[in-house]
Amino acid sequence: MGTESLMDPSSPIEAGSATPLAAVAQAFEELAGQLDSCDGDLGLAPFSAACSLVSVLFDCLGFAFKFAEMEYVAKVTDLTEASKEYDTLNKILDHDLELDTVRKQGSHSRSLRRVRLGLDLIRVFFEQFLLSSECSLKEVASNAYGQVCAPFHAWTIRTAVAAGMYTLPTREQLLVKLNETDQSVEKEMQRYIDACSPIIQYIDNLFLSRDIALDW
Repeated sequence: MGTESLMDPSSPIEAGSATPLAAVAQAFEELAGQLDSCDGDLGLAPFSAACSLVSVLFDCLGFAFKFAEMEYVAKVTDLTEASKEYDTLNKILDHDLELDTVRKQGSHSRSLRRVRLGLDLIRVFFEQFLLSSECSLKEVASNAYGQVCAPFHAWTIRTAVAAGMYTLPTREQLLVKLNETDQSVEKEMQRYIDACSPIIQYIDNLFLSRDIALDW
């Protein structure tokens, strides 16, 4: 599938014929497919369009991930605006590297780094969710947050997130919010995991290839 399907308002994703989770999985499968043919230069517009769909997953998790959702949405919006000027992820990094603004607040490279963390948070959440039907959503979410985002958040944010974990929906309530069944949710979550993993690795490699560490 090409870039157009991510942006076309008449596509199944935009028309709402798919569940939110299936729409996200499809969008990242398209992006992953583009990685094989883009010669290492992934388009910023289709990337931002796919990432914008993920916000609904944060919303389904409620107050516990509200801070992550707010930060994620703000950074995706920044990248969407940046796509009007820069056509690839490589170009925003090169621009910020030239100006020595990669890590600075408000830079597009910083937005990319934060969006990458959001994608990974959902990926690890899904992995933990699929490990065992006996785990509570609080345990699943706490493990995912602790692994992906906690190392980069201040104590005050970590404390607020920990308190919010008690407001998470049950597994059954989450399935209702996502409009999925026990069987379909496993399939769609695995689709996202499989498609998103190479995208995350691609973003990491963009930084590492420029000798930019990932500890921020």
